[in-house]
Amino acid sequence: PLNKAQEVYEVLLHQATTESEKASIYDQLGEIKYDQEEYQEALRYYKQSLAIQQKTFPFNHLNLASSYNNIGSVYYSTGDYPNALSSYEKALAIKQESLLSNHSDLGDSYDSIGSVYYKMGDYPKALSSYEKAIIIRQESLSSNHPDLASSYNNIGLVYYSMGDYLKALSSHEKALVIKQKSLPPNHPDLGGSYNNIGLVYDSMGDYSKALFYYKKNLEILQQSLPSNHPDLGSFYNNIGIVYRKMGDYPKALSFYEKALAIKQQSFPSSHPDLASSYNNIGLVYYNMG
Repeated sequence: PLNKAQEVYEVLLHQATTESEKASIYDQLGEIKYDQEEYQEALRYYKQSLAIQQKTFPFNHLNLASSYNNIGSVYYSTGDYPNALSSYEKALAIKQESLLSNHSDLGDSYDSIGSVYYKMGDYPKALSSYEKAIIIRQESLSSNHPDLASSYNNIGLVYYSMGDYLKALSSHEKALVIKQKSLPPNHPDLGGSYNNIGLVYDSMGDYSKALFYYKKNLEILQQSLPSNHPDLGSFYNNIGIVYRKMGDYPKALSFYEKALAIKQQSFPSSHPDLASSYNNIGLVYYNMG
C-alpha cells in the first residue's frame, strides 16, 4: 500500500499547480519513506517541502514548525542527535511565538527534545525538557491521556539512568496507573510499564518484586507475540537472571533454557546472544556445584 501511495503522490506532484500543494505532497512522500525506514529519501523530501515553505510562508508560520519537526524525527531515527536537536529547537521556537504557552504541541516539542538529550546521555537536560512537557500535558490533556503516561514513563527512564531508583519507581507507577485506566488489561504498553517497574526493583535488589513485575510483563507478551519472538527470549533471560541472584538455580535454569530455545530459532549459530545464553546456563550449573 505504501508503494501504491507513493505512485499516486508522484503523479499528483506533476499535476500540482501551486507551491503549497507541492510542499504538502513532498511531506506525504517524506512520511511514506520515513515509514519504510528509507531515511535519506525521507530527509530529501522533507527538505524539499521546507525549502518551498520558507519561500511561501513567514518565518514563524506553524507549517515551518511541522517541517522542522519532521526533519528532526528523521535525524533522531538515524542517530544524528545534534541535527535532531537543532531541528526540534527550530520547531519549538516557532511554536513559542505562535501558540499559547500551554498548547499540547509545545509539550510534544519539549518531549522530543528531552528524548534527544536522553539518547545523548545528558540526563539533567533530558529531565528539564521532559518536566516542561509534563507540566503542559497536565494542563492541556485529560488525566488518563496516553501522552501523559508517556511523559511519566520518560521521566522514570531518566531517573533510572541517573540511579535515582525511588523517583524512577514513582514515575513508572504513575504511568502504569494511567495505562491501567485507559488500556485493555493485556495491552503491550502495559507490559512495558510492568517491565520498567521490574527493572527498578531488580536494580534496588528487591528480587521478589522484580520477579512479580517481570512475570506480569511476560504474561501480556505471551498473549501478543508469537511464541518464538526474540523479545520473549530476552524476558525469559531477565527472569532467569533474577532467579539466579535469588539462588533458585533450578528455576533460573528453566528460564535460561526457554530463552536459549527461542534464540536458537531466531539467530544464526554465531550470534553473540546465543553465546551469552550458553554462558548463563554454564554459570547456573557452576553455582549448583
